[in-house]
Amino acid sequence: MQEKEVLTATKVAIQGIAGSFHHQVAQEYFGSSVQIEECRTFQNIADSLQQDQSSHAVMAIENSIAGAILPNYALLDEYNLYIEGEYYLNIHHHLMALPGQDMEDIREVWSHPMALLQCRKFFRDYPDIKLVEDIDTADVARRIEEQHLKGIAAIASQSAAQIYHLQILSAEIQTINENATRFFILKRRGRQEAELINKASIRFTTEHKRGSLAAVLNVMSDCKLNLTKIQSLPVIDQPWKYAMFVDVTFEQYAHFEKAEALLKIMTPDFKVLGTYKNQQS
Repeated sequence: MQEKEVLTATKVAIQGIAGSFHHQVAQEYFGSSVQIEECRTFQNIADSLQQDQSSHAVMAIENSIAGAILPNYALLDEYNLYIEGEYYLNIHHHLMALPGQDMEDIREVWSHPMALLQCRKFFRDYPDIKLVEDIDTADVARRIEEQHLKGIAAIASQSAAQIYHLQILSAEIQTINENATRFFILKRRGRQEAELINKASIRFTTEHKRGSLAAVLNVMSDCKLNLTKIQSLPVIDQPWKYAMFVDVTFEQYAHFEKAEALLKIMTPDFKVLGTYKNQQS
């Protein structure tokens, strides 16, 4: 179980509403009484931080099945958002509808595209049910309750069923049980203290010449950094140029500081996106 930190955030921006997985992460990381700023999109999360409408944010960055959420990497870079921490949440999908209904009554299932994808195998046994993509899992649950939508079911969390008074028709319908999403805990500015920090996310570009990326990776190895993830993303205003987003872990913060000093010299554009405690077991 992940260690909880005592934080003093006044408001945390999340994508979605109460009952969403982002909401669950916010409560587990900051505490159940945390104040929430509900945002419709990830772009709205970045705007909320940029405009000081929230002090922190929770943003999904990758899923163990579906991979990285690339647009969110671009938002981190564009808005200069700082990663204060990470959180891994095991995703449990449940099928829910208004009380008094059963599977034979359901004509359509609405949910986020990722949730539908992760539960597709379950619906092979129900070929007459139409799967409809929607913006947020919990928001569908809320609309089903508010509009009293019969024949419509949602895929969402157990907390969403409780909050919006829906009946769970089938629990744990995800195709793969080992399904986890990694979330970043974000703020606008301020680097973490070195104590207990053993992981960092960085972003850099390299020269267009042979061996430039290999040289960067060699520096990381020589400085005793363990590369745990590397992701490339196009640089928007420079066609055919790519930025590298890299996660590294280390035993001593001094090792990262040494690598950082060298990479700032070696690369044309280097940025530390965040330093934080590794939460991956």
